[in-house]
This record gives sequence, structure tokens and C-alpha cells, in this order.
Amino acid sequence: MMRKNSISDSTLISEYIQGKEAALGVLIQRHQQRLFSFIYSKVQDRDITEDIFQDTFIKVIRTLKRGNYNEEGKFLPWVMRIAHNLVIDHFRKSNRMPSFKNTDEFDIFSVLGDGSLNAEKQIIQEQIHSDVRELVNELPQEQKEVLVMRMYKDMSFKEISENTGVSINTALGRMRYALINMRKLIEKHKIILVN
Repeated sequence: MMRKNSISDSTLISEYIQGKEAALGVLIQRHQQRLFSFIYSKVQDRDITEDIFQDTFIKVIRTLKRGNYNEEGKFLPWVMRIAHNLVIDHFRKSNRMPSFKNTDEFDIFSVLGDGSLNAEKQIIQEQIHSDVRELVNELPQEQKEVLVMRMYKDMSFKEISENTGVSINTALGRMRYALINMRKLIEKHKIILVN
């Protein structure tokens, strides 16, 4: 019998697609340490790491079963990309955005827990806090409402959802749009300042 370690990833994938379930076990075992460490380095929580690790392989299995895998010989980078996307999804969906401390020092990054909002952070960082506070009033009412509840009242998205009568996803969506609109307003405001 061939030694497990000498079988390439692509051979194991082919075997799994052809119905040898055990081949997947070998693949998981081979890469679990690196994948687990990678996910843990991002989320810093063992339980969440476990969940994302499981979800990664559920996605891997679905893709392989559908015959949609075509990254010959690049199994690990592909799996890492899936895990990375799931980590991003986790941060988007979770309520673990840094909470806003209710002080006069208004700081919008306290709600920018989403790594994909770096451009917003950059622009907002250049602004004076009191100017940003003024701009909140220019937001559409429903976005302003979520932003104020989140930042001034330190409410969780679950509480915001209960208070506004919309789903948590809708509340998160409004928050995201509020931040995008804040960025646009700040850019507009910056031009006024320059002129």
C-alpha cells in the first residue's frame, strides 16, 4: 500500500471525486494544522475557529461533489481562500464590532470593525471629529437611527433589530450603508474645506 504522504493532493482529490471518501480525510489531516492556525490568527477564538474550519470543509466538499474544482495542484491556496472569505463573512455578520464609548471624543472607527472598510477609515481619520458628528445628521433617517443606536447607545445589532422592528441582517445592512454614505459625505466635506 502506498504511504499516505506520498500521494499528491490532486490524486487524493480525484480519488475523492471518484467516490473514495477516505481520501478527503487524508487531505483534511494533511492541511488541518496550517488551516486551523491561519483561521485562529484572524479570529483569536478557538470555538469560532472550529466553526469556520468546519464550514470551510463543508464548502470544499460541496464544490468537489459538484465537480467545480479546477485548481489542479493548488489545493491548499484554494482552501485558504475559502477560509479567508468565511473569516471576512464572520466579521461582517458578527456583532463583535468594537463598542463605542460614549464620550465627547466622537470616533467613527469604533464602529468600523469590518476589514473591508479600510478606505473609509483612511478618509475619516483625516477629518475633525466634530465635523463628522455634524454629518451624521445628513444621513437618511433609517441609517442615522442605526448608526446612533450603535455608536452613542452602544446597542448590539440584536437590540437594534428589536428596537427598529427589522431583521439583524437589515440592521447590519443599514449600518454598512450608513458608513459608506458617511465616507461620501466626508469626501464631499473635504473638498469644501480645501476650497
